[in-house]
Amino acid sequence: MKLRPLGDKVVLKQLEAEEVTKSGIVLPGQSQEKPQQAEVIAVGPGGVVDGKEVTMLVKEGDKVIFSKYSGQEVKLGNDEYIVVKQNDIVAVVED
Repeated sequence: MKLRPLGDKVVLKQLEAEEVTKSGIVLPGQSQEKPQQAEVIAVGPGGVVDGKEVTMLVKEGDKVIFSKYSGQEVKLGNDEYIVVKQNDIVAVVED
């Protein structure tokens, strides 16, 4: 199965939470905060959304930071994804 987002939606796969802090403290599973960083899996076509022209600024494979309480969580098979509007993406991480 594959997700194909519509309009200005973007499918993200959240990156794994760190299990050890920078100072070396091991965090148990429930103490780990989910990171707000994710990889873009699929991008909608953009176009006219709510009467406004939307140009998609992200592409598949980009690493992005998204708003903490945004999007819809979706589970397909064993994988979990988050579907967000492009407006909920606050930055693209560049190396």
